Amino acid sequence: MSSTYVPADGLDVSLGSDGILRLVLNRPAKRNAIDDGMVAGLIEAVEQAGQDEAVRAISITGSGDHFCGGFDIVSRNAESGGRRPRAGSIQRRLPAQAHRLIPLLATVQTPVVCAVRGWAAGIGLHIVLAADFAVVAENARLWEPFSERGFTPDSAGTWLLPRRIGEVRAREMLMLGRAIDGREAAAWGLVHRVIPAADVDEEANGLASRLAAGPTVALGLTKWLLHASSAAEMDSHLRKEAFAIELSSRSEDFKEGLAAFREKRPPRFTGR
Repeated sequence: MSSTYVPADGLDVSLGSDGILRLVLNRPAKRNAIDDGMVAGLIEAVEQAGQDEAVRAISITGSGDHFCGGFDIVSRNAESGGRRPRAGSIQRRLPAQAHRLIPLLATVQTPVVCAVRGWAAGIGLHIVLAADFAVVAENARLWEPFSERGFTPDSAGTWLLPRRIGEVRAREMLMLGRAIDGREAAAWGLVHRVIPAADVDEEANGLASRLAAGPTVALGLTKWLLHASSAAEMDSHLRKEAFAIELSSRSEDFKEGLAAFREKRPPRFTGR
């Protein structure tokens, strides 16, 4: 039975009959910069999706010309009315906000696809890196703005980037503030696919549809294994692989996959 999904200010949330949960960052006048309410809305939606058997893939896009220009620090400071927060407020707040969202995207046992046009900066870029697949426009701009703003990265930037592109290139982006376009991001192995901007939405939706039609249990467990492998010794990881294949081989999709192979036809997976 499917859950009811609730949008937030600046975040559209909808679940289609195709099993794709679509999350649209919708503040185009601010390049879809994220605020606290949007972070909370994303966390709630992704957590629900991870427990909702009707959801078989998650799509994240931005409204208008940009994916996400980062976190909206200006609005947060304006809302404070000039009052200086108590010491330690950032480290108290982050674990429940950005530092909860990024690991959730990386570990939810549901494939996540991002469609990226225009700017993907700061936490916007980190959402892209935490996703399983990113379809990116050739002229998109991927940027870590922290060094040019005088503070340090958050939302797992210093964890995600070196693992994806190596320490040398990560230093260029994080310490020198180098922005790269979609072509360079693809050449570095930072994103899944780069295509003309006009084709991004169609390509990303097709990829999400393909994942949503796949063996959901096996895909979710494969994602779990890939994430776990980054910090695991081989022996312990092989035990995780044995656990995962025990579960996936008991799924209805496994039986369908074998039947399709025997009958020489495409499989019709149901996500069960």
